[in-house]
Amino acid sequence: MRRYIRALMLCMVFAVFSGLYVYSKLFYSDAPVGGNGPKRSFIPPRVTGASRGAGGGSIQSTPEPPMHLAVVACGERLEETLTMIKSAVLFSIKRLCLHIFAEDQLHASFMEALESWPGFIRSRFNYTVYSISFPSDNAAEWKKLFKPCQNIPIPYSIQNTEHPLYVDSDILFLQPVDQLWAFLSRFNSSQLAAMAPEHEEPRIAWYSRFARHPFYGTTGINSGVMLMNMTKMRNTFFKNDMTSVGLRWEELLMPLLQKYKLNITWGDQDLLNIIFHHNPEMLLEFPCQWNYRPDHCIYGSNCASAEEDGVYIMHGNRGVYHDHKQPAFRAVYEAIRKYSFGADPVTSLLDPLEEELLKTTHTYCGKSHALFTKKLAHSLANANRKAPRGR
Repeated sequence: MRRYIRALMLCMVFAVFSGLYVYSKLFYSDAPVGGNGPKRSFIPPRVTGASRGAGGGSIQSTPEPPMHLAVVACGERLEETLTMIKSAVLFSIKRLCLHIFAEDQLHASFMEALESWPGFIRSRFNYTVYSISFPSDNAAEWKKLFKPCQNIPIPYSIQNTEHPLYVDSDILFLQPVDQLWAFLSRFNSSQLAAMAPEHEEPRIAWYSRFARHPFYGTTGINSGVMLMNMTKMRNTFFKNDMTSVGLRWEELLMPLLQKYKLNITWGDQDLLNIIFHHNPEMLLEFPCQWNYRPDHCIYGSNCASAEEDGVYIMHGNRGVYHDHKQPAFRAVYEAIRKYSFGADPVTSLLDPLEEELLKTTHTYCGKSHALFTKKLAHSLANANRKAPRGR
């Protein structure tokens, strides 16, 4: 049920984006925005808000556009979200712009934690903390269907970006975000989003066995990591099973939810599967190593791309970072969470992690532990070269 609420995200993300896009193009500045007052769901450029910059720099320079990363955090997911952000900024090459949508009582905690990070890390990202709100249209219906804050969907007021990358809070980057961002250049003229399959093996896949609605391909798609081209999404008419004419994204979601609300289990992910079932040419699939979950190893290894090159992004869904059901996943999470910026990432993160992973080989996922550190070791070596020397 936690992820069900993200269906709202898909409605919210388009509600104001068209006007916001034009406005931001007129007033765009990549300089940081100062001030206080984090409880905003829309913070115009050059206006006091909850944004925090990535350190001072010449206002005359024009830095390379950042990569935009969006996440939603509610309840007890503060530390989990901070650990995800930590993994993103630790390895990434280009600067990040973080869009954190959180319950109001978490705003101060996010800002305090991020501002406490050392300067050489803070220089790698900007961030904005937003309040969570329901869209004004059909607000009563959304509130009836969803609890107030069970992973509220992708934020609809992300500023100054056409290409948001949404990730669940239980994501861990094991290599630079830049490598995933590069998939944007692979989009053809029809493709407007990129996601990984829900599973590799139809015989044990959830959708092929249990779904009561249309889904993409043979195993469905997983929405925990989703890269989007917002310009295309705003301007596209989507085929659907409700009308003979195409509907825009913001016109499609509520009718779709009304039709299938008794048949969907995973909220936004199910709606995305229905949409791309009817519009498969609009989706770019990236391999399972970019969204590696316990399902890929719990019954034996079944992610071929990870077998070959290692895990690129770990997705600890079903709370596996916080229980003992999948100790290999928990070990990776704990290693990154406990790592102190500035410490040697090999001796302080990789070596202790490999030692802990050796204790998990009694599980199927633990037997595949070499896949968890294959790409991570390379990323940490690069992070070590970027780290400042001395104190």
